Amino acid sequence: MIEQRLKELGIELSEAAVPAGSYVPAVAAGSGRPVFVSGQLPVRDGELVYRGRVGAELTVEQGRAAAELAALNGLSAMSHALGGLDRLKRILRVTGYVASAPGFREQHRVVDGASEFFSRTLLENGRHSRVAVGVSELPLGSPVEIEIVAEISPEAVSF
Repeated sequence: MIEQRLKELGIELSEAAVPAGSYVPAVAAGSGRPVFVSGQLPVRDGELVYRGRVGAELTVEQGRAAAELAALNGLSAMSHALGGLDRLKRILRVTGYVASAPGFREQHRVVDGASEFFSRTLLENGRHSRVAVGVSELPLGSPVEIEIVAEISPEAVSF
């Protein structure tokens, strides 16, 4: 169901990103329990697409695009951990970290890129609670890192 919606929107899941450290991209707590997605970066084909701090090297719009790509990578990590997205019930929480230039205070607008992606692709089931945090640096020089907690169902869910 979700994969079909993504296809209709012209969105393709990528391969789950190779972790940059000693962790797994996503862990499902068990049937009917949450899936926890490790922080995802704006990576495409193994390469960091955006680099730098928002408010210095990148604009808010570029930061939003980076957050959207990181959110897509989060769906890919979930799909890989769950063997597909049919059991994804809803996004519960998104935490967005934004590498910010000194004085930059628009982290919430940057993380909106991820939030709006989930609302567009998962409709009402993509609406979630959220935290947007400004930090001085992120791994590999990434401008954003998106962490996701989602509810899964023991059976397939339809949207």
